[in-house]
Amino acid sequence: MSDISRRGLLQGAAGLSLAGGALGAAAAPAGASQLRRHGHDVDVVVVGAGLAGLTAARELQKHGKSVIVLEARDRVGGRTLNHQLKHGHHGDLGGTWIGPTQTEIAKLAKEMKVHAFDQPDEGDQTYYDGDTVTAYSDTGPLGTAPPDPVALGDIALAVETLDNMAATIPVDRPWEAKQAGEWDRQTVQSWLKGLASPLGYHRVSQLMSALFEALVGGEARECSLLYTAAYVATATDGSTPGTVERLIDTRGGAQAKRFVEGSQVISIRLAHHIGHQHIVLSSPVRKIENRKSHVVVHSDRRTVRAKHVIVAIPPTLAQRIYFEPLLPEKHDGYFQRSPMGTLIKVEAFFDKPWWRDKGLTGAAVSVTGPAKTTFDVSPPDGKIGGLLGFVGGDEARKYAGKHDKLVHDVLGNFSTFFNKGKKIPTPTSVVVKDWSQEEWTRGCPVALAGPGVVTEYRNQVAKPVGRIHWAGTETSTYWHGYMDGAVRSGQRAAAEVRAKH
Repeated sequence: MSDISRRGLLQGAAGLSLAGGALGAAAAPAGASQLRRHGHDVDVVVVGAGLAGLTAARELQKHGKSVIVLEARDRVGGRTLNHQLKHGHHGDLGGTWIGPTQTEIAKLAKEMKVHAFDQPDEGDQTYYDGDTVTAYSDTGPLGTAPPDPVALGDIALAVETLDNMAATIPVDRPWEAKQAGEWDRQTVQSWLKGLASPLGYHRVSQLMSALFEALVGGEARECSLLYTAAYVATATDGSTPGTVERLIDTRGGAQAKRFVEGSQVISIRLAHHIGHQHIVLSSPVRKIENRKSHVVVHSDRRTVRAKHVIVAIPPTLAQRIYFEPLLPEKHDGYFQRSPMGTLIKVEAFFDKPWWRDKGLTGAAVSVTGPAKTTFDVSPPDGKIGGLLGFVGGDEARKYAGKHDKLVHDVLGNFSTFFNKGKKIPTPTSVVVKDWSQEEWTRGCPVALAGPGVVTEYRNQVAKPVGRIHWAGTETSTYWHGYMDGAVRSGQRAAAEVRAKH
């Protein structure tokens, strides 16, 4: 799969220069001689070639700054990753969907000539309560809420309460919310226990587990209430309040559209615009010297002296870099306390989307796993069918290293959800992507925050430290945890650098 992105990048002499990690004489940035007279190789080093880092690099280039991007992987794209399907189609193993108010990723995709199409949602969704499968329409009075009489009232109360909390949270300063201290002292699980009825608590907990496993790759007991309410609050561009519904919905929500060419192609084309000679792959950064007049960035393939550095990687990876001098305690503490979610995506492809013949959308919610949330990931022309199972949190940890059993059990989930437990058509291919096994990601889709992290450490996460600036979706004010948040964070970090020089 990484070979696909490498083929897209390694075209021509410039691509060969990129693969070798070397900048040839002809590839010297504009103003290079002046930079060298002042002891700098480039204006800015960007660490990480995901959407955040590449966006930052391109924004800086637009304003006449010279850049080098250092990427640990042998590909660009970060937490987006395509894989090849039949008939020239592409699947997504990382970030996949966009929706309303995700304006920056939509604009960037359009600029890169990557085309969006509507997520298929004609038909009924299914809900499995452990005994019975129920088909239901998300256009009815219950919306996307599972039609579970035991838990429906408690689900509605929990969603309404989270939305009301989110509405009181300053998206750029969640630690300043009026009840921030109270909310950050408890987990979502402990909050639910006090909110739900004795009869509905167990079922609501199961459904919240399904939501969290797909949404953040964690469990309700692992996330603070403030972190969760703030996550909801950021599901906007500022024009309208963030809501749970916008996070979880297809039509009108964060799963409204996918990309025909696959989301990683946005990064691949961004890299072409930046110039292969300015991107060094397979070059993990080990050390950053943060000096009064410059930075020195040490990677496995290059040591670069620059005026500024933008670190655009997940917090858990930033923690692995040695900073000299050491980072302030708040930054270091945040990195130490921000583990990545645990997420496995299992995609099965078929000769056709057979569930549609049964009037089903391919979307399901279940109280049992391993895949508690599923989606139709068929290409836009429907020539082949694709089903995705999200396996996150406890379920992902349970199946770690057991991919054969995982595939068997996820296909069993598809049988239960969409074919009344009967044998389903044999898949033409099955792809498993365990993001916790990615050395340079260590999990997906986003960093988690337990009790105390937001109020004690989050207020420093995006603040520059000397000549070090920070990007990545975890630093974004809007659409934290999403591709749109990554793009926004790159724009912000580039603007910070430009404001200083």
